[in-house]
Amino acid sequence: MLKDEYKVYEEKMQKSVDSVAADFASVRAGRANAAVLDRIMVDYYGSPTPIQQIASIASPDPRTLVITPWDGSALKLIEKAIQNSDLGINPQNDGKNIRLSFPQLTEERRKDLVKQIRKYAEGGKVAVRNIRRDAMDNFKKQEKKSEITEDEMKQVEKDLQRMTDESCKKLDELLAKKEKELMAV
Repeated sequence: MLKDEYKVYEEKMQKSVDSVAADFASVRAGRANAAVLDRIMVDYYGSPTPIQQIASIASPDPRTLVITPWDGSALKLIEKAIQNSDLGINPQNDGKNIRLSFPQLTEERRKDLVKQIRKYAEGGKVAVRNIRRDAMDNFKKQEKKSEITEDEMKQVEKDLQRMTDESCKKLDELLAKKEKELMAV
C-alpha cells in the first residue's frame, strides 16, 4: 500500500528534476540552440503560442538560428516577442526569415548565466523538499488515524529522505554539467 503512495511523490520529485533540466536547456551556452526559444511566446491571433508551433527553426551554423514562419504575417510578431524576451539577442528580419546570431559569451556573461542556473537548481531543490514535507504531512495524518504503524512511519521517513537525497543529487549533477558547459571557452 505504501509503495503506491511513494510512486506519486517519486513522480512529483522527478517532474521537479525534469523542470530544472528544461530550464537549463533554455540557457544558452554560446552555441545556437533552438531550446532557448522554448519559453518565448508569440501573441498569435490573440493567444500566446510557442515559436516552434508557428515557424520552423534551423541552425545553419553553430552560432546562428534561422526562424522561418509558416505564415508571413507572424514574422513581425515573432521578431517583437524575441526583442521583448530576456534572450539578449537582437533579431535580424530580412522579410522572410528572422536570423539570430549568438555572439561569443564574455566572461562576465558566463558568470551571470552560472548564477542563473544555480538559482534554477536551488528552486528545484526547494520544490523537492516541499514535496517531501507534503508527503510527511500526509503520512503523519495517516499515522494519527492509525492507518499506518509507528514502525511504518519510521520507514516512510527513511524512504522519503532517500528519494529527496537522490533527487537533489540528480539536480547537483545537472548543475555541474551545465556549469562546465557554460564555463568552457
